[in-house]
Amino acid sequence: MEEFLIKATQLILSLSILVVLHELGHFIPAKLFKTRVEKFYLFFNPWFSLFKVKRGDTEYGIGWLPLGGYVKISGMIDESMDKEQMSKPPEPWEYRAKPSWQRLVIILGGVVVNFLLAFLIYAMSLFYFGEKYLPNDNIVDGVWVVDSVGTNLGLQTGDKIVSFDGRTPERFSEVNEGLLLGERAIIERNGEQIELEIPTDMIGQAIERESPLLVMPRIPFVISNVPDSSHNASIGLEPLDRVRTINGERVDYFDQAKTILAEYSGSDVSLGLERNGESLNLTAHISEEGMIGVVPAMFSYNDMEQLGVYQFETLKYGFWASFPAGVNKGLEKLASYWRQLSKLADLSSGAYRGLGSFGTMGKLFSATWNWQVFWEMTAFLSIILGLMNVLPIPALDGGHAMFIVIEMVSGRPPSQKVMEAAQTIGMVLLLLLMTYAIGNDIFRAFT
Repeated sequence: MEEFLIKATQLILSLSILVVLHELGHFIPAKLFKTRVEKFYLFFNPWFSLFKVKRGDTEYGIGWLPLGGYVKISGMIDESMDKEQMSKPPEPWEYRAKPSWQRLVIILGGVVVNFLLAFLIYAMSLFYFGEKYLPNDNIVDGVWVVDSVGTNLGLQTGDKIVSFDGRTPERFSEVNEGLLLGERAIIERNGEQIELEIPTDMIGQAIERESPLLVMPRIPFVISNVPDSSHNASIGLEPLDRVRTINGERVDYFDQAKTILAEYSGSDVSLGLERNGESLNLTAHISEEGMIGVVPAMFSYNDMEQLGVYQFETLKYGFWASFPAGVNKGLEKLASYWRQLSKLADLSSGAYRGLGSFGTMGKLFSATWNWQVFWEMTAFLSIILGLMNVLPIPALDGGHAMFIVIEMVSGRPPSQKVMEAAQTIGMVLLLLLMTYAIGNDIFRAFT
């Protein structure tokens, strides 16, 4: 329950920041161009508001339905579908009375703020925290294949990932995305390069098995805990013992130990351990399932660096240098999400099965309060919000911008009936999409 509350709090705080700033992106240029803004709301307020106050022509408030927020601009066909106002001649302070370039600035202001905010957050995160990553070239003994989806693709533990679609991944963090979204992968196995064709529905397979990670860095076999119920509880095993050999066979990684232990099921073996820098041997019984009866340790990047398993790169940025670095990181995230969105539009990929709403977004945040993760996720959600809003779909900012561009090219605006019909169709499509996404979250929560 505590983990749920922490993730939910982070999600609500993140979305609140993003929604308020996105709507300010519409609000500020509207005010600059002397356009009346009737309402400015965080969250939606059907039937009633949790809080509201009127200042000048604008009602500021907080709604009870946390699905976003909105500004209601006079003389604009939006989700309010205020046809009565639109049937009257335009007033000078209305949106529809403004020049097309001003309307375009107003409508795209929210998207621009989203992208600029993401770049700024990434820049300040790089300046304050720096950046640590595992170079793909430093995975000298290859990857650990942790899911059958990867095995079915043809991957084997120990393979080195060379490239995806002709692009060489610099960082290990790029590898899983390349396997899920790419078309072809080049791997190195026993000194030989092999080409693997990635199925179109690779991402759909991973979603079906709830396997966001197909491969991981190989980790050492270190004992985290020895349960009292373990059949080897009394032989002297201790937390932080590192298994180095099993019956004389060298063990560098946990995946090797699993394979060796399976060969000795039901037998006694000699475990060569490293404890506090010293070596010792213990005799352990291996269960019929090939288990020692211990809880293996899982490792963070810091843990693996301290153990000397991998060499990491750490980048530090000065204040001014952090800004171009933040923009570059934001553009990389934008390109990555665009590739994911493209897969979503391809029904044969099965990516639509992974579409989710707030439950899915909540899982992105850390189970403990971590400011670095919080701001990184907020920046990523800002990019998602900006990209989704700029799509040329009626009812979204991109849809409004599309009609303004058509007007600028043709010299005359679409008729009010066309705008109303497009707005209605867009809202229905978005509601259906949201219903499907929420349904996916509910289904995954109970299966």
